[in-house]
Parts: sequence; structure tokens; C-alpha cells
Amino acid sequence: MKKVGIIGTVGVPACYGGFETLAENLVTYAGEDIRYIVWCSAKAYPEKQDSYRGAELRYLPLKANGAQSTPFDLLSMIKALWQVDIMLILGVSGCLFLPLIKLLFKGKIIVNIDGLEHRRAKWGKTAKKFLLTSEKMAVRFADAVVADNESIRQYVRDTYGKEAALIAYGGDHVLRDVPPQKQEEILKAYGLEQGGYVIALCRIEPENNCDIILDAFSREGSPRLLFIGNWTNSEYGRSLLARYGSSSQVILSPAVYDPDTVFTLRSNARAYIHGHSAGGTNPSLVEAMHIGRPVYAFDCSYNRNTTFGKAAYFSTADELAAELNQTAPSGEVLQEIARKQYTWEIVTRRYEQLY
Repeated sequence: MKKVGIIGTVGVPACYGGFETLAENLVTYAGEDIRYIVWCSAKAYPEKQDSYRGAELRYLPLKANGAQSTPFDLLSMIKALWQVDIMLILGVSGCLFLPLIKLLFKGKIIVNIDGLEHRRAKWGKTAKKFLLTSEKMAVRFADAVVADNESIRQYVRDTYGKEAALIAYGGDHVLRDVPPQKQEEILKAYGLEQGGYVIALCRIEPENNCDIILDAFSREGSPRLLFIGNWTNSEYGRSLLARYGSSSQVILSPAVYDPDTVFTLRSNARAYIHGHSAGGTNPSLVEAMHIGRPVYAFDCSYNRNTTFGKAAYFSTADELAAELNQTAPSGEVLQEIARKQYTWEIVTRRYEQLY
């Protein structure tokens, strides 16, 4: 029996993002010889459970994101020192302290280094330097490194001379059985018809190229676009909302969290637009592949690796507008890739082989 501590997430049940969804599914599909302890942010869970799907839960009085993420991760590691056989650390924000933890911990340390955070445009110079230093400590002192994309695995090899295990994300958790009548009601609420629109959904950030997507779809003759995101959370989002919010070609929707609604809007769309240019294997792209609709993805190595080169790709608004007028890529081919590569059962077995 191996005890594995999951460190670096808001916690489970998943209520935030990609790492939380990973933690939830590792717990859900855990083998009989694996027991998890998950360190959670007490601030995110008003009701605190002792366990969840067989995993023990521990709560810390800190936020798992933002300025408190580093002390949250460090405190989690200290707590885990004498409680687990393996630390599974998701993200590098607390790994600056890994040399000290390594001296004290008798077990093994695995770090998923995420999507090269120090390269993200949203961070300032000081934050980027901190994240790069933390990444260096993670790769040097971890017993094993996980890369979620072939491009990141190559980066680790080229930069640090170390081999990383390639383990992506699952996306089959988004598949649901929504009754046709409910789907019709959801589409009607958005003023949409089956196959009569294209969908995009993401955090509204420059690195997700939202401006390029909106430029392409605001042109005469383009299909209608439903774009779901947090439009009012940044100056970038607010400027796009002001510029395109009154366009008849696009619907700029606030973020949607209801699983039935998200599934309905994705599965009834003509195609999915994926503008992410950073972050390795993006969970939202893997999820879209499971839905089985054609994918138009921003042209970068991360997205080409995730889709095995079987999507359509764009770098500019002109390219996207032109691609939309060509024969659509096969959504069925992408769906088959997702079934073979990106299910949570497959991902869990790969992590457990690494343990």
C-alpha cells in the first residue's frame, strides 16, 4: 500500500481548474494499492469533509492560488513529511524550498511542472524570475518530473538534461447524458440553433488570443460565435467587450459553470475554437476533442502535439477566417485520439506506474 500526498491544488471535490480536476480523477480511479491524502484550502470549502472518494482530506488556512500559493504549498509539504510515501506536487510555486524538503523526506517526490509558468505574459519580471528559479529547483530535486505535453518534455530534456514522464490530462469527465428537451431549452435561452454557431471558451487573457478570434468572427459572412469567458475581470477583457459586445456576429457570454449547459453548448456547436498559445496540454482542448466537433486551434507546438496534427490551425485573424471557409477538420478523428490518449483511467494508470 502506497500513500500519496497531492500538493498544490485548491483541493477536492474539484471547484477550480485543471490541477483540481486531475486530483479529483486520480482519487476517483485510484487502484486498490494506492491511498491519497489531499491538502486543501480551507477558504474554498465552507463544509469540510474528512474524506472524499476514499482520499483523506487535510485543510490549511491559506489560499492555494495567488500570493499565498507558495506558503500553501510549503506548509502542505511540511505536513506531508511524515504522512506519505510519495509527494505528488502539482505546479512549481512551492518548489523553491524543495532542497530542504528533500533533506527531510525519506520518500519520493514527483513534480508536474505545469505549462512553463515563467513564460506567461501575465506575470511581471520578478514573478517570472521566481517561477523560473522554482522550476529549476523542481527539476533538479524531484525524483521524477511529469510533463503534460511533448513540447514540455523536450524543453526539460534540452534545458536540464533530464527525462520527464509524459502524462497529459483526461477529458472524458465532460461527457454527459442531457435529455433532448433540456438541450433545446438551453439553446433557446442563448438564442441558438443546433449547428448554427461556433463556440470558444477560455479565461480572457492575451495569451489565449481572444482578440484574434473576435476579429475573425466579426467579419461579414463569418459564422456566428458564442464566446464564453470572464470578460469583466481584466482591462483586456473589458476592452474586447466594449469593442465587440454589440456585434450581431458574436455573443459574449459570462463564464458558465453548469456541466449540463457547457456540454450542451459544446456538443451542438458547428466547431470549437481554441486560442491558447501557452500552458502545455490545455484541459479545455482535450475536453473539446472528446465532444467530437471540428477544432480550429492556435498554431503552436503545444496544440499540434495535443491534437496529433489533426486539427485546423491559425496564427492570425486572416488565417482563421480563411480556415473557416475551408473543409472542416474531422471531429471524429480527434474524438478517437481523445479516447485512446486522454481518458482519466489511462491518465491514472500512468501516474500509478510512475509511483
